[in-house]
Amino acid sequence: MSETTLQAADGHRLGAYVAAPEGTPRAGLVVVQEIFGVNSHIRGVADDYAVQGYTAVAPALFDRREAGLELAYDEAGTARGRALRAELSWDAVAQDVAAAVEHAREASGGGLVGIVGYCWGGSVAWLGACRSEVAAAVGYYGGQVHELRGETPRCPVMLHFGERDSLIPLEQVKEIGIAHPDVAIHVYPAEHGFNCDRRGSYEAASASLARERSLAFFTRHLG
Repeated sequence: MSETTLQAADGHRLGAYVAAPEGTPRAGLVVVQEIFGVNSHIRGVADDYAVQGYTAVAPALFDRREAGLELAYDEAGTARGRALRAELSWDAVAQDVAAAVEHAREASGGGLVGIVGYCWGGSVAWLGACRSEVAAAVGYYGGQVHELRGETPRCPVMLHFGERDSLIPLEQVKEIGIAHPDVAIHVYPAEHGFNCDRRGSYEAASASLARERSLAFFTRHLG
């Protein structure tokens, strides 16, 4: 596990956490942060995917505003994360994701690359599917996927949502499905953030099932 620096097309340099598997990587994978930064949880997610054989790269997307930022899972951290998210344009985020995709591709031997994201990162994963050269994308409870549903994915996509998510109405989830009937959408008896065991909304059974589905999806599309 290591830290590296990426460079986006506009010259911006950002940090990234890289988790490498033992032996030959099966593919590359970009792991996209929540609004709390590339913290211990996201690093742990990347480590887990590395155990599964992927070279996992987690770009620090908040570096455009404050380098190395990690926020707490509390009211102040949430407010700060939302404010930073609002300051970043989708175009800038897409450039940073593209840089992470290329690093993951090179670090994994030049093969296929996927993307997975959580919370804000779930929306960013959707953006990556639409604008970056990835072979598969998985998004967890991305609140802005509905806003971006007018964009068309270039690869297979799987989305996970919680039916009790107060931030993402089920009506929006249905509208995403109507706009993109080929996207695999799964809804769980859970709240927003159900995959993160650092949050009060963590729901172990739903997190386990979503992980199982995500791994099978990546195996099918990345190898």
